[in-house]
Amino acid sequence: MSTRSRLIDIIAGARPNFMKVAPLIKALQAREAEGGPLRYRLVHTGQHYDPRMSGEFFAQLGIPEPDVNLEVGSGTQAEQAAGIMVGYEKLLLAAPSQLCLVVGDVTSTMACAIAAQKLHVPVAHVEAGIRSGDWGMPEEINRMVTDAITNWFFTTSEVANANLRAAGIPDERIFFVGNTMIDTLLANIDRLRPPAFVDELGLQAGGYFVLTLHRPSNVDTAGHFANLLQAIAEATRGLPVVFPVHPRTAKTLRELDGFPPSIHLVDPQPYLEFNWLVKHAKGVITDSGGVTEETTVTGVPCMTLRTTTERPETVTIGTNELLGTDPAALKPALDRLFAGEWKGGAIPELWDGKTAPRIVAALEKLLA
Repeated sequence: MSTRSRLIDIIAGARPNFMKVAPLIKALQAREAEGGPLRYRLVHTGQHYDPRMSGEFFAQLGIPEPDVNLEVGSGTQAEQAAGIMVGYEKLLLAAPSQLCLVVGDVTSTMACAIAAQKLHVPVAHVEAGIRSGDWGMPEEINRMVTDAITNWFFTTSEVANANLRAAGIPDERIFFVGNTMIDTLLANIDRLRPPAFVDELGLQAGGYFVLTLHRPSNVDTAGHFANLLQAIAEATRGLPVVFPVHPRTAKTLRELDGFPPSIHLVDPQPYLEFNWLVKHAKGVITDSGGVTEETTVTGVPCMTLRTTTERPETVTIGTNELLGTDPAALKPALDRLFAGEWKGGAIPELWDGKTAPRIVAALEKLLA
């Protein structure tokens, strides 16, 4: 690196991160080609080590091979956090960077932010300030801890800005830039492709649903999970329901005696295939946060089986509705959908595919 170059560590550890770092890497590469001062080191913590959860995303989204892989592997949240902190601390001691850039709200986000600040490396948090208010979610703890020790906050909405201001963060440290995950979606919207099983399942555009479930409140108790699946099958009126099964969810599924035949279990899908399924679905039933952002941009009706959301703009502006976790809430919601009465929705401010260049421009000034 030249004397004016500045090295940024970009941290990626789990599937939700990969969609958020891809446009940042492309924006940094573009600015470097133009003579920009920033360089990056991609640090994969290894929190998601299954190729279906990470490797295919790297290939499809054009993310380069990581410069460093901490290979933390499986374990409890505390074990993973400890392994990531030890590994990242060793990296920074051996080869310091000028900034640790973390994205989202996974264990890797929090752990690397802590390790960096302990060594006086400033932290930038992309997707800062989002809050669900639910301390029962591990992600909420990760968000709160990370934002408590972040130097510069890059936000997706005015709601997130307000959350940070309420916590005493001054405006000069808050940068409202938009949503890097939407950068990735818009950059790949014409590349989306159907999974191999589309013909086998007889999926027709607007004639099936996509289901994703992994929150403990929905999937950890076999009885409740079984009731939820039955309610989904009944409310979707026999249409195919494509259910990519998260590893956490698979554990409880093995305890069930069976599930409705209209629900089709498939492996976790790569990015291009999963978002093809979402884009062409009649509706999406989920307990994920990120999926609700993608459905908002593609205009697909979305039902979230949670009582809170850290992305309220997908409800107030977009196509998402919070139904709670009671299976009985599904039928009236889906009846409205089948009757053609679902809300239209709009796209939130700055979700325009240009977030990553805005972040890179801000970082060039901050690290000058």
